[in-house]
Amino acid sequence: MKLDLAIRGGTIVTASDMYRADIGIAGGQIVAIANAVSAADQEIDATGLYVMPGGIDSHVHVSQPQGPGIILADDFASATASAAAGGNTCIMPFALQQRGTSLRQSVEDYRRLAEGECHIDTSFHLIISDPTPAVLGQELPALVKDGYTSFKVFMTYDDLVLNDRQLLEVLEVARDEHALVMVHCEGYDTIKFMTERLERAGKTEPYYHAVSRPEAIEREATHRAISHAELIDVPMMVVHVSGREAMEQIRWAQQRGLKVYGETCPQYITLTAEDLKGLNMEGAKYVCSPPPRDTESQASIWDGITQGVFQTFSSDHCPFRYHATDGKLNEKGRTSFRWVPNGIPGVETRLPILFSEGVSKGRITPQKFVELSSTNHAKMYGLYPRKGSIGIGFDADIALWDPFRKETIRQDILHHGSDYTPWEGFEVTGWPVMTIARGTVVMDDGKIVGSKGYGQILSRDISDYAKKR
Repeated sequence: MKLDLAIRGGTIVTASDMYRADIGIAGGQIVAIANAVSAADQEIDATGLYVMPGGIDSHVHVSQPQGPGIILADDFASATASAAAGGNTCIMPFALQQRGTSLRQSVEDYRRLAEGECHIDTSFHLIISDPTPAVLGQELPALVKDGYTSFKVFMTYDDLVLNDRQLLEVLEVARDEHALVMVHCEGYDTIKFMTERLERAGKTEPYYHAVSRPEAIEREATHRAISHAELIDVPMMVVHVSGREAMEQIRWAQQRGLKVYGETCPQYITLTAEDLKGLNMEGAKYVCSPPPRDTESQASIWDGITQGVFQTFSSDHCPFRYHATDGKLNEKGRTSFRWVPNGIPGVETRLPILFSEGVSKGRITPQKFVELSSTNHAKMYGLYPRKGSIGIGFDADIALWDPFRKETIRQDILHHGSDYTPWEGFEVTGWPVMTIARGTVVMDDGKIVGSKGYGQILSRDISDYAKKR
């Protein structure tokens, strides 16, 4: 077979193996893995590099509606360019149903925003905010059959929170349709209580965002969500876990044989609540939910990673501009932390941070890195065996990594739409030097060389992880 591309001399790393071999690519797929593959139209010398599956970030927010006057900093073009620069070949954002609207129409409107804009492949989760009888009985089952096989629900936020009865009803549909449910676990009423008490005391600076959402609130909501899932007998993914207390709830469920999965993020192994104390609203740059905790919590998250409690490591990329009245420094945000937009940029820095803090510091193996950053995302959300590994028949989604390259993360080398990074000045060891999406080079040494519109919008299969016990 005539090859379009040959990658030679690199060390292939998958979730289970690590070995030296060449890779042959044709028609956007991997067609040969051997000590030496035949000649190709394009040759890449990967000597001294790790050849890994491209990252899959299964938790990002792109072009998603926000509150009045607030705008996300990334559209699909900038988000997918930024993701590709960070060694990713697929992202999974959320099609949000706003209350009072059709879920189907929300998905169609969101799809139009993405069409022709993406540098790499994308696939949508759903967000259910208004589980009407029509949504539960008609729209949601039909959308799952159309390949939207996962969705997210919230236990907090005024415009997204579902009460316990609604959560149970949505979980029941997920069980029947074999969709995987992602849950944001924080208690709505307890956060409101804490917020109002802090505001009455005049404690309104960004730091008090973290005080208003202590670990106990996340722990309680996580336990309640797990109890609901156990009652309905449906698998569930607890997203963006921030510390020991919620992690231990997930581990407790897993030890009981429940199909409860966990996800964590870069902010919970590198940032702390102290970062929210910056003067002159600088702390607003770090406001996200759940908030970063402390160094003890960071150690607990590493315990969860190394012990297998967490299946995926995502960015929860939710970018806002800092120096903007439609972002972190909006007029109401200056009056209280409750109005500071929740979210930080991270799709481009997720993998370098995990590689540096994990592989380079000896906490995890390169194979575990691949499992957490790509393979488990593909398996969990119905993209495997098309994506998530390096093998014959897989899409040629590949990232070449220099495991010894030292870089300092800084805003002026990043590609996202935000005007800052929470990791300004953060030093890492290990860096993606080339990203190949379906056999086409889309990033080369920090430069986006792929075309906008090359990325496809993918439907997904039912995942074995989503099937009840």
